[in-house]
Amino acid sequence: MRGGATFAAARDRHLAGLAERDRRLAHELAAGVLRRRAQLDRTLPLSTADPRLHDILRLGAYQLRALDRVPAYAAVSTSVALARETAGEAAGGFVNHVLRRLARDAGCGMRDAAPTHPPWLVERWRRRFGAAETARLTAWNDAKPPLVLQPARCGRDALEARLRAAGFGVREAPFDAGIVLTPGDHASRIPHPAHLPGFEEGAFIVQDPAHALVCRYAAVPRGTLVYDACAAPGGKGVTLERLGARVVAGDARRDRLARLADTVRRAGVAIPVVGADLVAAPLAPATADAVLVDAPCSATGTMARHPDARWRLSPRLIDRAAARQGELLRAAAPLVRPGGLLIYATCSLEPEENGDVVNAFLQRHREFAREPERRAVAAELLTAEGDFQSLPQRHGVDGAFAARLRRSH
Repeated sequence: MRGGATFAAARDRHLAGLAERDRRLAHELAAGVLRRRAQLDRTLPLSTADPRLHDILRLGAYQLRALDRVPAYAAVSTSVALARETAGEAAGGFVNHVLRRLARDAGCGMRDAAPTHPPWLVERWRRRFGAAETARLTAWNDAKPPLVLQPARCGRDALEARLRAAGFGVREAPFDAGIVLTPGDHASRIPHPAHLPGFEEGAFIVQDPAHALVCRYAAVPRGTLVYDACAAPGGKGVTLERLGARVVAGDARRDRLARLADTVRRAGVAIPVVGADLVAAPLAPATADAVLVDAPCSATGTMARHPDARWRLSPRLIDRAAARQGELLRAAAPLVRPGGLLIYATCSLEPEENGDVVNAFLQRHREFAREPERRAVAAELLTAEGDFQSLPQRHGVDGAFAARLRRSH
């Protein structure tokens, strides 16, 4: 990640070969340090430490302050060994002194009120949501997100029965948008999705309820040709196909095409996959019944699943994302046939990336107008303009946004 990789990409590349127990611990350590970095840094003398030791100290401190199952001596010993390997004997002694002192502190738990998000982001949310809702939002981001499955090749009842037979608990996701997997009587922990029954056969895909609800809100008629323009990793395309659409999936990010193709293959759906930049007009004008622009964004609605996102973000990056999103929406417009639909979606909570982008687009493209499908989702998920907006602190799902636009001519 220090070299620029996202948490998800680094996790998938480096943890895949570990035994399940080790994979879970490594994931917990990395994700926990990312979520709690600000809290951890307040307890550590980073200003006087070799920069090569910063993450080692954070890993050790997180184990001491947040993980009951790792004995203090083991957390210290492992960290000291890492420090010696990284920066020599003196570094090992420094880390040993810092972490042993931390372990002796009486209040070793994560009970202090230190911020776990950049202060500028928290202040932005307080201005919009108020202090109480912002506290709930940051708490949601700091908690482990649930694992939610959407049936693919397997029907919902059959998938639930298969999971229960394997010892897992299942419950209905919020808004009846998926299956939440929970530990059961014979399965005390939830493994990586690839180790769940039915994964290889494509019985399910992993998808938060919010993103399934975006597809439901799109209300694309059965048989409609949909171009999914920013399709990787493929969940929305699969869901739209299951709802009856004919989907073509494209993405300009070639490093993500393999995952997109794998999702489509496992789910057993007839979705052609193309490497294509939306701005370069991958289709002839006015040939798609509908175009979905699931635009790259700040991801402020999915920070529970992407704990690194909060530290990658800045106000400038939000502005840059909004500019790019407007460019993508303008590029998609000519591909929609008269009478067709243009669906714009993000996983952002920020108005600049959501309603503001749509409003600016509509001012310049009078042939399009909002046409919300108010019957498709619960009323509490609709904005005053009729756009879809889920908020983690209110709805218990990822944050997501979608606008449904109809082309008149």
